[in-house]
Amino acid sequence: MSPVKTAPARLTAGDAALRAQYLDEVLRLLYPEPCTTRGRSPLVTEYVVVPDSRRPRLLVPTRSRRIAAAAVRRYAEPQSRIARLKRDAVVAALRTPGAAAVLLRHRVRICGPAGDTIDGYLREALGTDLAVSVHIGPARANRKPVLQLIAPDGETLGFAKLGTGPLTRRLVRAETTALSALSHVGLRDVTVPRVLHTGEWRGHQVLVQSPLPVWKTRAALTPDRLTAAMREVAGCCGTSRSWLATSPYWAELRDRLDAVADRPEGATLGVAAKSLVERGGDVDLRYGAWHGDWAPWNMATLADTLLVWDWERFTTGVPLGFDAVHYELQRRIQSTSDAEAAVEATLGVSAALLEPFEVTGAAARLTALLYLVDLAARYLADRQAEAGARLGVLGTWLLPVLVRRIEGLS
Repeated sequence: MSPVKTAPARLTAGDAALRAQYLDEVLRLLYPEPCTTRGRSPLVTEYVVVPDSRRPRLLVPTRSRRIAAAAVRRYAEPQSRIARLKRDAVVAALRTPGAAAVLLRHRVRICGPAGDTIDGYLREALGTDLAVSVHIGPARANRKPVLQLIAPDGETLGFAKLGTGPLTRRLVRAETTALSALSHVGLRDVTVPRVLHTGEWRGHQVLVQSPLPVWKTRAALTPDRLTAAMREVAGCCGTSRSWLATSPYWAELRDRLDAVADRPEGATLGVAAKSLVERGGDVDLRYGAWHGDWAPWNMATLADTLLVWDWERFTTGVPLGFDAVHYELQRRIQSTSDAEAAVEATLGVSAALLEPFEVTGAAARLTALLYLVDLAARYLADRQAEAGARLGVLGTWLLPVLVRRIEGLS
Protein backbone atom coordinates (compact mmCIF):
# COMPACT_ATOMS: atom_id res chain seq x y z
CA MET A 1 0.00 0.00 0.00
CA SER A 2 0.98 3.63 0.00
CA PRO A 3 -0.30 6.69 1.78
CA VAL A 4 -3.97 6.43 2.53
CA LYS A 5 -6.45 8.39 0.52
CA THR A 6 -7.46 11.93 1.36
CA ALA A 7 -11.12 12.71 0.93
CA PRO A 8 -11.79 15.03 -1.98
CA ALA A 9 -14.80 16.54 -0.22
CA ARG A 10 -14.56 19.74 1.80
CA LEU A 11 -14.77 19.22 5.56
CA THR A 12 -18.23 20.27 6.76
CA ALA A 13 -19.31 20.90 10.33
CA GLY A 14 -21.26 17.63 10.27
CA ASP A 15 -18.27 15.71 8.99
CA ALA A 16 -16.07 17.27 11.68
CA ALA A 17 -18.48 16.05 14.37
CA LEU A 18 -18.55 12.58 12.85
CA ARG A 19 -14.75 12.49 12.70
CA ALA A 20 -14.51 13.44 16.38
CA GLN A 21 -17.01 10.73 17.28
CA TYR A 22 -15.14 8.22 15.14
CA LEU A 23 -11.87 9.15 16.87
CA ASP A 24 -13.31 7.93 20.16
CA GLU A 25 -14.56 4.73 18.50
CA VAL A 26 -11.15 4.02 16.96
CA LEU A 27 -9.31 4.55 20.24
CA ARG A 28 -11.63 2.11 22.01
CA LEU A 29 -11.02 -0.42 19.22
CA LEU A 30 -7.23 -0.15 19.20
CA TYR A 31 -6.80 0.21 22.97
CA PRO A 32 -9.60 -1.77 24.61
CA GLU A 33 -10.31 -1.60 28.32
CA PRO A 34 -8.69 -1.49 30.78
CA CYS A 35 -6.75 1.06 28.69
CA THR A 36 -8.00 4.62 29.14
CA THR A 37 -7.35 8.13 27.86
CA ARG A 38 -7.85 9.58 31.35
CA GLY A 39 -5.28 7.66 33.36
CA ARG A 40 -1.79 8.73 34.29
CA SER A 41 0.43 5.66 34.20
CA PRO A 42 1.73 3.41 32.89
CA LEU A 43 1.77 5.16 29.53
CA VAL A 44 1.06 2.88 26.55
CA THR A 45 1.44 5.52 23.85
CA GLU A 46 0.78 9.20 23.12
CA TYR A 47 -0.54 10.81 19.94
CA VAL A 48 -0.65 14.33 18.55
CA VAL A 49 -4.06 14.95 16.98
CA VAL A 50 -3.69 16.64 13.56
CA PRO A 51 -4.95 19.24 12.95
CA ASP A 52 -6.83 19.20 16.31
CA SER A 53 -9.33 17.18 18.32
CA ARG A 54 -12.30 19.04 16.81
CA ARG A 55 -11.28 18.07 13.27
CA PRO A 56 -9.17 14.93 13.71
CA ARG A 57 -7.59 13.56 10.55
CA LEU A 58 -4.44 11.88 11.82
CA LEU A 59 -3.05 10.54 15.10
CA VAL A 60 0.72 11.03 15.08
CA PRO A 61 2.83 9.05 17.59
CA THR A 62 5.06 11.23 19.76
CA ARG A 63 7.68 8.55 20.31
CA SER A 64 10.30 10.57 18.40
CA ARG A 65 10.44 13.61 16.10
CA ARG A 66 11.67 11.39 13.27
CA ILE A 67 8.73 9.01 13.59
CA ALA A 68 6.23 11.86 13.96
CA ALA A 69 7.49 13.64 10.84
CA ALA A 70 7.42 10.40 8.84
CA ALA A 71 3.85 9.74 9.93
CA VAL A 72 2.67 13.01 8.39
CA ARG A 73 4.98 13.03 5.37
CA ARG A 74 3.75 9.69 4.06
CA TYR A 75 0.22 9.47 5.35
CA ALA A 76 -1.61 10.87 2.34
CA GLU A 77 -1.37 11.95 -1.27
CA PRO A 78 -2.11 15.71 -1.30
CA GLN A 79 -4.38 16.55 -4.22
CA SER A 80 -3.45 20.23 -4.47
CA ARG A 81 -0.54 22.61 -3.93
CA ILE A 82 -2.24 24.09 -0.85
CA ALA A 83 -2.67 20.61 0.66
CA ARG A 84 1.02 19.88 0.07
CA LEU A 85 2.03 23.15 1.73
CA LYS A 86 -0.13 22.39 4.76
CA ARG A 87 1.36 18.92 5.06
CA ASP A 88 4.90 20.26 4.78
CA ALA A 89 4.18 22.88 7.45
CA VAL A 90 3.04 20.20 9.89
CA VAL A 91 6.12 18.10 9.09
CA ALA A 92 8.37 21.11 9.77
CA ALA A 93 6.64 21.76 13.10
CA LEU A 94 7.06 18.16 14.19
CA ARG A 95 10.75 18.21 13.28
CA THR A 96 11.46 21.44 15.18
CA PRO A 97 12.09 21.11 18.94
CA GLY A 98 9.35 22.89 20.85
CA ALA A 99 7.32 23.91 17.78
CA ALA A 100 4.90 20.98 17.91
CA ALA A 101 4.05 21.70 21.54
CA VAL A 102 2.98 25.23 20.55
CA LEU A 103 1.36 24.63 17.16
CA LEU A 104 -0.06 21.13 17.67
CA ARG A 105 -1.30 21.21 21.22
CA HIS A 106 -4.02 18.53 21.16
CA ARG A 107 -2.74 15.20 22.53
CA VAL A 108 -4.21 11.82 23.35
CA ARG A 109 -2.49 9.76 26.04
CA ILE A 110 -3.30 6.05 26.26
CA CYS A 111 -2.64 4.61 29.69
CA GLY A 112 -2.99 1.10 31.04
CA PRO A 113 -1.49 -2.36 30.48
CA ALA A 114 0.53 -2.60 27.25
CA GLY A 115 -0.62 -6.16 26.55
CA ASP A 116 -3.51 -6.67 24.16
CA THR A 117 -3.25 -3.50 22.06
CA ILE A 118 -2.91 -3.16 18.31
CA ASP A 119 0.70 -1.99 18.69
CA GLY A 120 1.66 -5.18 20.50
CA TYR A 121 -0.18 -7.40 18.03
CA LEU A 122 1.51 -5.83 15.01
CA ARG A 123 4.98 -5.91 16.57
CA GLU A 124 4.57 -9.62 17.19
CA ALA A 125 3.03 -10.31 13.77
CA LEU A 126 5.83 -8.55 11.88
CA GLY A 127 8.59 -9.48 14.30
CA THR A 128 9.97 -5.97 14.66
CA ASP A 129 9.70 -2.79 16.70
CA LEU A 130 7.31 -0.19 15.28
CA ALA A 131 5.11 2.80 16.05
CA VAL A 132 1.55 3.23 14.80
CA SER A 133 0.01 6.27 13.15
CA VAL A 134 -3.78 6.28 12.72
CA HIS A 135 -5.81 7.82 9.87
CA ILE A 136 -9.25 9.23 10.76
CA GLY A 137 -11.24 9.25 7.53
CA PRO A 138 -14.48 10.99 6.52
CA ALA A 139 -17.87 9.45 7.17
CA ARG A 140 -18.40 6.47 4.87
CA ALA A 141 -19.96 3.06 5.35
CA ASN A 142 -16.66 1.42 4.37
CA ARG A 143 -14.57 3.57 6.73
CA LYS A 144 -12.11 1.48 8.69
CA PRO A 145 -9.00 2.06 10.82
CA VAL A 146 -5.97 2.46 8.52
CA LEU A 147 -2.63 2.39 10.31
CA GLN A 148 0.79 3.44 9.07
CA LEU A 149 3.50 1.28 10.63
CA ILE A 150 6.75 3.18 11.19
CA ALA A 151 10.18 1.83 12.17
CA PRO A 152 12.33 3.63 14.78
CA ASP A 153 14.44 5.12 11.97
CA GLY A 154 11.35 6.71 10.39
CA GLU A 155 10.98 4.25 7.52
CA THR A 156 7.46 3.12 6.69
CA LEU A 157 7.22 -0.64 7.21
CA GLY A 158 3.70 -1.02 5.85
CA PHE A 159 0.07 -0.09 6.18
CA ALA A 160 -2.51 -2.08 8.12
CA LYS A 161 -6.26 -2.15 7.59
CA LEU A 162 -8.73 -3.43 10.17
CA GLY A 163 -12.10 -4.79 9.19
CA THR A 164 -14.27 -4.15 12.23
CA GLY A 165 -17.81 -4.77 10.98
CA PRO A 166 -19.53 -7.05 8.43
CA LEU A 167 -18.86 -4.74 5.46
CA THR A 168 -15.31 -3.74 6.32
CA ARG A 169 -14.32 -7.29 7.27
CA ARG A 170 -15.54 -8.43 3.85
CA LEU A 171 -13.62 -5.63 2.12
CA VAL A 172 -10.38 -6.39 3.96
CA ARG A 173 -10.70 -10.08 3.07
CA ALA A 174 -11.46 -9.12 -0.53
CA GLU A 175 -8.36 -6.93 -0.74
CA THR A 176 -6.23 -9.71 0.71
CA THR A 177 -7.52 -12.06 -1.99
CA ALA A 178 -7.05 -9.45 -4.72
CA LEU A 179 -3.46 -8.63 -3.79
CA SER A 180 -2.59 -12.30 -3.55
CA ALA A 181 -4.04 -12.93 -7.01
CA LEU A 182 -2.39 -9.87 -8.57
CA SER A 183 1.02 -10.93 -7.25
CA HIS A 184 0.90 -13.87 -9.70
CA VAL A 185 -0.28 -12.19 -12.92
CA GLY A 186 2.92 -10.31 -13.79
CA LEU A 187 1.67 -6.74 -14.17
CA ARG A 188 4.15 -4.54 -16.07
CA ASP A 189 2.60 -1.06 -16.10
CA VAL A 190 1.13 -1.18 -12.59
CA THR A 191 2.77 -1.82 -9.20
CA VAL A 192 0.59 -3.06 -6.36
CA PRO A 193 1.37 -3.66 -2.66
CA ARG A 194 2.45 -7.05 -1.34
CA VAL A 195 0.68 -8.84 1.49
CA LEU A 196 2.97 -8.82 4.54
CA HIS A 197 0.53 -10.28 7.04
CA THR A 198 -3.09 -11.32 7.29
CA GLY A 199 -4.93 -12.52 10.37
CA GLU A 200 -7.43 -11.65 13.09
CA TRP A 201 -7.07 -9.56 16.22
CA ARG A 202 -9.90 -9.41 18.78
CA GLY A 203 -12.35 -10.51 16.06
CA HIS A 204 -11.18 -7.85 13.58
CA GLN A 205 -9.83 -8.80 10.16
CA VAL A 206 -6.25 -7.54 9.71
CA LEU A 207 -4.32 -6.97 6.49
CA VAL A 208 -0.79 -5.53 6.46
CA GLN A 209 0.50 -4.37 3.07
CA SER A 210 3.94 -3.29 1.94
CA PRO A 211 4.42 0.44 1.33
CA LEU A 212 4.65 1.59 -2.27
CA PRO A 213 7.63 3.86 -3.10
CA VAL A 214 5.70 7.12 -3.31
CA TRP A 215 8.81 9.01 -2.23
CA LYS A 216 10.44 8.44 -5.63
CA THR A 217 10.52 11.19 -8.25
CA ARG A 218 7.12 11.66 -9.87
CA ALA A 219 6.34 11.78 -13.57
CA ALA A 220 3.46 13.41 -15.40
CA LEU A 221 0.44 11.19 -15.86
CA THR A 222 -0.54 11.11 -19.53
CA PRO A 223 -3.89 9.78 -20.77
CA ASP A 224 -2.10 7.09 -22.78
CA ARG A 225 -0.23 5.78 -19.72
CA LEU A 226 -3.37 5.72 -17.62
CA THR A 227 -5.31 3.90 -20.32
CA ALA A 228 -2.54 1.37 -20.87
CA ALA A 229 -2.43 0.59 -17.15
CA MET A 230 -6.20 0.19 -16.96
CA ARG A 231 -6.20 -2.07 -20.02
CA GLU A 232 -3.52 -4.22 -18.42
CA VAL A 233 -5.63 -4.64 -15.27
CA ALA A 234 -8.75 -5.28 -17.34
CA GLY A 235 -7.11 -8.23 -19.06
CA CYS A 236 -4.95 -9.54 -16.21
CA CYS A 237 -7.30 -12.42 -15.35
CA GLY A 238 -8.53 -13.10 -18.88
CA THR A 239 -11.54 -11.80 -20.78
CA SER A 240 -14.80 -13.21 -22.07
CA ARG A 241 -17.58 -12.14 -24.41
CA SER A 242 -21.37 -12.53 -24.32
CA TRP A 243 -24.66 -10.73 -24.71
CA LEU A 244 -25.51 -8.67 -21.65
CA ALA A 245 -28.87 -10.38 -20.98
CA THR A 246 -27.27 -13.84 -20.82
CA SER A 247 -24.02 -12.84 -19.11
CA PRO A 248 -22.89 -13.95 -15.64
CA TYR A 249 -22.30 -10.23 -14.96
CA TRP A 250 -25.98 -9.35 -15.36
CA ALA A 251 -27.04 -12.36 -13.26
CA GLU A 252 -24.78 -11.18 -10.42
CA LEU A 253 -25.81 -7.52 -10.76
CA ARG A 254 -29.49 -8.49 -10.81
CA ASP A 255 -29.04 -10.33 -7.50
CA ARG A 256 -27.40 -7.25 -5.99
CA LEU A 257 -30.27 -5.07 -7.20
CA ASP A 258 -32.85 -7.46 -5.76
CA ALA A 259 -31.08 -7.23 -2.39
CA VAL A 260 -31.71 -3.46 -2.20
CA ALA A 261 -35.13 -3.39 -3.87
CA ASP A 262 -36.94 -2.87 -0.56
CA ARG A 263 -35.68 0.72 -0.40
CA PRO A 264 -37.18 3.53 -2.52
CA GLU A 265 -33.92 4.34 -4.28
CA GLY A 266 -33.26 0.64 -4.75
CA ALA A 267 -36.64 0.12 -6.37
CA THR A 268 -36.04 3.03 -8.75
CA LEU A 269 -32.60 1.68 -9.60
CA GLY A 270 -33.94 -1.81 -10.23
CA VAL A 271 -36.59 -0.56 -12.64
CA ALA A 272 -34.04 1.54 -14.50
CA ALA A 273 -31.57 -1.36 -14.75
CA LYS A 274 -34.18 -3.77 -16.10
CA SER A 275 -35.23 -1.17 -18.65
CA LEU A 276 -31.61 -0.82 -19.69
CA VAL A 277 -31.26 -4.57 -20.21
CA GLU A 278 -34.51 -4.71 -22.17
CA ARG A 279 -33.10 -2.10 -24.53
CA GLY A 280 -29.56 -3.43 -24.72
CA GLY A 281 -29.64 -7.04 -23.64
CA ASP A 282 -28.65 -8.29 -27.10
CA VAL A 283 -25.54 -6.08 -27.27
CA ASP A 284 -22.34 -8.11 -27.36
CA LEU A 285 -19.98 -7.05 -24.56
CA ARG A 286 -16.49 -8.07 -23.46
CA TYR A 287 -15.82 -8.67 -19.77
CA GLY A 288 -12.65 -8.47 -17.69
CA ALA A 289 -11.35 -7.15 -14.37
CA TRP A 290 -11.42 -3.73 -12.77
CA HIS A 291 -9.75 -2.11 -9.77
CA GLY A 292 -13.14 -0.91 -8.59
CA ASP A 293 -12.08 2.46 -7.17
CA TRP A 294 -9.33 3.77 -9.44
CA ALA A 295 -9.21 7.47 -8.65
CA PRO A 296 -6.53 10.21 -8.55
CA TRP A 297 -6.06 9.78 -4.79
CA ASN A 298 -5.46 6.02 -5.09
CA MET A 299 -2.38 6.21 -7.31
CA ALA A 300 0.95 7.89 -8.00
CA THR A 301 2.89 8.10 -11.26
CA LEU A 302 6.58 7.25 -11.53
CA ALA A 303 8.76 7.23 -14.63
CA ASP A 304 8.53 3.45 -15.08
CA THR A 305 5.29 2.43 -13.38
CA LEU A 306 1.98 3.52 -11.88
CA LEU A 307 1.65 2.87 -8.17
CA VAL A 308 -1.95 1.88 -7.42
CA TRP A 309 -3.41 1.00 -4.03
CA ASP A 310 -6.77 0.29 -2.31
CA TRP A 311 -7.74 -2.90 -4.19
CA GLU A 312 -10.62 -3.87 -1.91
CA ARG A 313 -13.18 -3.46 -4.74
CA PHE A 314 -11.21 -5.47 -7.33
CA THR A 315 -13.63 -7.62 -9.32
CA THR A 316 -13.45 -9.83 -12.39
CA GLY A 317 -16.12 -10.39 -15.04
CA VAL A 318 -17.31 -6.78 -15.45
CA PRO A 319 -17.71 -4.90 -18.77
CA LEU A 320 -14.37 -3.68 -20.06
CA GLY A 321 -13.69 0.00 -19.41
CA PHE A 322 -15.39 0.43 -16.04
CA ASP A 323 -12.17 1.77 -14.49
CA ALA A 324 -11.84 4.49 -17.14
CA VAL A 325 -15.38 5.76 -16.56
CA HIS A 326 -15.00 5.59 -12.78
CA TYR A 327 -11.74 7.53 -12.82
CA GLU A 328 -13.27 10.27 -14.95
CA LEU A 329 -16.32 10.58 -12.72
CA GLN A 330 -14.26 10.73 -9.52
CA ARG A 331 -11.92 13.30 -11.07
CA ARG A 332 -14.86 15.51 -11.98
CA ILE A 333 -16.60 15.09 -8.62
CA GLN A 334 -13.36 16.11 -6.91
CA SER A 335 -13.27 19.42 -8.80
CA THR A 336 -16.92 20.50 -8.50
CA SER A 337 -19.72 20.74 -5.96
CA ASP A 338 -22.26 19.72 -8.61
CA ALA A 339 -22.08 15.92 -8.65
CA GLU A 340 -25.06 15.60 -11.02
CA ALA A 341 -23.26 17.75 -13.58
CA ALA A 342 -20.17 15.57 -13.11
CA VAL A 343 -22.21 12.48 -14.01
CA GLU A 344 -23.62 14.16 -17.12
CA ALA A 345 -20.18 15.35 -18.21
CA THR A 346 -18.68 11.90 -17.69
CA LEU A 347 -21.36 10.27 -19.82
CA GLY A 348 -20.68 12.93 -22.45
CA VAL A 349 -17.07 11.77 -22.85
CA SER A 350 -17.63 8.07 -22.17
CA ALA A 351 -17.36 7.07 -25.84
CA ALA A 352 -13.84 8.50 -26.04
CA LEU A 353 -12.92 6.91 -22.69
CA LEU A 354 -14.04 3.46 -23.83
CA GLU A 355 -12.68 3.48 -27.37
CA PRO A 356 -9.16 2.34 -26.27
CA PHE A 357 -10.84 -0.75 -24.78
CA GLU A 358 -12.39 -1.46 -28.21
CA VAL A 359 -15.81 -0.67 -26.78
CA THR A 360 -17.70 1.49 -29.28
CA GLY A 361 -21.19 2.45 -30.44
CA ALA A 362 -24.09 0.83 -28.59
CA ALA A 363 -21.66 -1.16 -26.43
CA ALA A 364 -20.04 2.06 -25.18
CA ARG A 365 -23.38 3.68 -24.32
CA LEU A 366 -24.49 0.51 -22.54
CA THR A 367 -21.20 0.11 -20.63
CA ALA A 368 -21.25 3.67 -19.28
CA LEU A 369 -24.81 3.31 -18.01
CA LEU A 370 -24.11 -0.14 -16.55
CA TYR A 371 -21.23 1.39 -14.64
CA LEU A 372 -23.60 3.89 -13.03
CA VAL A 373 -26.02 1.10 -12.12
CA ASP A 374 -23.17 -0.91 -10.62
CA LEU A 375 -21.89 2.06 -8.61
CA ALA A 376 -25.37 2.91 -7.36
CA ALA A 377 -25.97 -0.69 -6.30
CA ARG A 378 -22.73 -0.54 -4.31
CA TYR A 379 -23.72 2.69 -2.55
CA LEU A 380 -27.09 1.23 -1.58
CA ALA A 381 -25.73 -2.15 -0.45
CA ASP A 382 -23.10 -0.40 1.67
CA ARG A 383 -25.73 1.96 3.14
CA GLN A 384 -23.60 5.01 2.42
CA ALA A 385 -26.50 7.38 3.06
CA GLU A 386 -27.06 6.01 6.55
CA ALA A 387 -23.35 6.34 7.27
CA GLY A 388 -23.45 10.07 6.44
CA ALA A 389 -21.41 9.88 3.23
CA ARG A 390 -21.42 13.14 1.29
CA LEU A 391 -22.88 11.52 -1.85
CA GLY A 392 -24.77 8.76 -0.10
CA VAL A 393 -28.23 9.98 -1.20
CA LEU A 394 -28.31 8.85 -4.84
CA GLY A 395 -31.52 10.71 -5.64
CA THR A 396 -29.66 14.02 -5.39
CA TRP A 397 -27.14 13.31 -8.15
CA LEU A 398 -26.77 9.88 -9.78
CA LEU A 399 -30.26 8.42 -10.13
CA PRO A 400 -31.85 11.39 -11.97
CA VAL A 401 -29.17 11.30 -14.66
CA LEU A 402 -29.29 7.52 -14.98
CA VAL A 403 -33.09 7.42 -15.35
CA ARG A 404 -33.07 10.27 -17.90
CA ARG A 405 -30.38 8.68 -20.00
CA ILE A 406 -32.02 5.25 -20.04
CA GLU A 407 -35.40 6.75 -20.97
CA GLY A 408 -33.65 8.59 -23.80
CA LEU A 409 -32.25 5.43 -25.37
CA SER A 410 -33.89 4.43 -28.66
